Amino acid sequence: MASQSRRRPENVKGAFFVDDTCIDCATCRYLAPDSFSARGSQSAVVSQPLGALQAEQALMALISCPTGSIGVAEPKRYAATLRELKVSFPAPIDRFVDGSPEPAPSTVFYCGFHSEASYGAASYFIVRPEGNILVDSPRFTKALVSRIEELGGMRFMFLTHCDDVADHRKFRDYFGCDRILHEADLSLDTDDVEQKLTGQEPISLAPDVQLIPVPGHTRGSVVLHYTDSAGRRFLFTGDHLAFSSRHRRLTAFRNACWYSWPRQTESMARLAALPFEWILPGHGKRGCLPPDDFESEMARLLDWMRAAA
Repeated sequence: MASQSRRRPENVKGAFFVDDTCIDCATCRYLAPDSFSARGSQSAVVSQPLGALQAEQALMALISCPTGSIGVAEPKRYAATLRELKVSFPAPIDRFVDGSPEPAPSTVFYCGFHSEASYGAASYFIVRPEGNILVDSPRFTKALVSRIEELGGMRFMFLTHCDDVADHRKFRDYFGCDRILHEADLSLDTDDVEQKLTGQEPISLAPDVQLIPVPGHTRGSVVLHYTDSAGRRFLFTGDHLAFSSRHRRLTAFRNACWYSWPRQTESMARLAALPFEWILPGHGKRGCLPPDDFESEMARLLDWMRAAA
């Protein structure tokens, strides 16, 4: 937990605060937007939580913060809730996605416990009879591992790209899962992954799971498209595509494109032919778009990306 002696002066008075170890990954701003906001090059508490829901959201941000930069001045007051929340991850994704429709029984979960090694990227967990899938790597923690075991362990660990691999090896050693990563994004740390994707054509991991190469953010970026038994379509995008909740729009990160913006634009154009409603990125806001809005929103995003080339 954060240090009171390093509390940022930008925090408003009250129990919750952010200290100066913050790396500005925005995890807290996605989980508790009513309480946290950007102040300079770091986050700060701009409004103390009002009511049980906002307090729960702020505590989830505290748990998930990759650098332990969020603190609370009254730890005993929140101790019981913190214990309950820590063992709730992975938690059903519906509670973390803006605009989600009436929830069906969830097979998709948000892991929390972001890792500093991936600059605070979000990770997700898919529960399916044919084998569970961890999408990108969170922090390897006892509470999270125990909950994943309760959900049936994992068959695969899908890594969207080289930036968000974090504690992949610890999860592999513990669960014996197969790691999946495109060969173009291999490094010394990931050269021994069990499944190395090649080429640029979509790959069907199973009838309900498709892996789609989208070079641009990195040379080997890949997204995962999953359709659950209720027909809900989820796209796990890594850093290729995200959602802007303020304007309810899809977005991409021009200033965080490490390989090729023109290639990323081409990849986005190919992706436009694959409809989905749920956008679950590593970095950026999660969101859900009605099917009728998808085509026009992808067209608008592509126009912007081409103009920004």
